[in-house]
Amino acid sequence: MSDSKTILIAEDSSVILNLTKKILELQKYRIVSAKNGGEVVKQLEAQPIDCILLDINIPVKDGMTVAREIRQHADDKIRQVPIIAITGNANNYSMDDFREAGVTDYLPKPLDFDALVRTVKQHIG
Repeated sequence: MSDSKTILIAEDSSVILNLTKKILELQKYRIVSAKNGGEVVKQLEAQPIDCILLDINIPVKDGMTVAREIRQHADDKIRQVPIIAITGNANNYSMDDFREAGVTDYLPKPLDFDALVRTVKQHIG
């Protein structure tokens, strides 16, 4: 498993987190999680992360704020991590809003797990 990619899931719903984690572990990804926006950058600084699944509506700091912080980080590797936004109200945001915040791609809730796997593979293989 040492060559498996690590995905950080930032999600406050334990149901969505656990389902997403199981699906991605079946694809041989290593999963770490953050329950709120305040934990995301700490996780990124603590270990190498290959991709972030970022819920837009998480406590402490919302996903758009977190995405902007990541894109302004001093560490080049952290700045370049693909960010896949997950949101139940994608209609509130345009792709331009996501791009402006530094989001690489997004998935609407309820999550389509086939689309989730496809999107992750598209960005990190």
